[in-house]
Amino acid sequence: MVTRYDDPTPPTVGGWLADLARRAIVPALALFIAIVALGKVIVGPLNSLPSEDEINRSIQAGRTPVWDSITAVWSHIGNTEIVIGVCVLAVAALWWRTKQWWYAVIPAIAISLQASVFVAATAVTGRQRPLVDHLDPAPPTSSYPSGHMGASTALYLTFAMMAQRIRHTWVRRTLTLVFLLVPVLVGYARIYRGMHHVSDVIVGAINGILCALLAWVALRRSPAPNGSTP
Repeated sequence: MVTRYDDPTPPTVGGWLADLARRAIVPALALFIAIVALGKVIVGPLNSLPSEDEINRSIQAGRTPVWDSITAVWSHIGNTEIVIGVCVLAVAALWWRTKQWWYAVIPAIAISLQASVFVAATAVTGRQRPLVDHLDPAPPTSSYPSGHMGASTALYLTFAMMAQRIRHTWVRRTLTLVFLLVPVLVGYARIYRGMHHVSDVIVGAINGILCALLAWVALRRSPAPNGSTP
């Protein structure tokens, strides 16, 4: 799974597109259906989980100016323009460094899948944001699922998987830890700042994780030496 891109064989564009459609886009459609179905249960029979409002109010009661400033930075990491900007720079650097376009575009595929599922799901679900003071401007999307959480998870989980190719152990482990920590900080910040319920963040994380994995395995690779097919 982690070493599947050690195979340097370039795919054809047509084969890559076919793999992308079958192994990433179609499963992402199934993911969209599942997320919408869960969202409809939350806003319908579960009455939008009123107990989650208690969590948001409890967190609001403990806000401080220092944490307001700290979480503002964490929240902005998941902003669309930040995620896209970091992704573009990463794709360009990876393409230049590896000369493997099919490898370099994985972060872009991950966040594109995530964004497609998120935008469609949030439009269909229409969940209201928590009934507390919002410290960030509310985007024109509903609360469920969290797009900030989904985007940051998809992007930085992809980076964490890519970091496993780094040979220096301490660099690899440090970067992996940082990349995995970023979405956690973003998710907490979105709840702290009153922009999402806990379930919005959890489902956003699931969306990001699965879209990152779909992007990672989208391209078929040659059978590995042990006989398995990545």
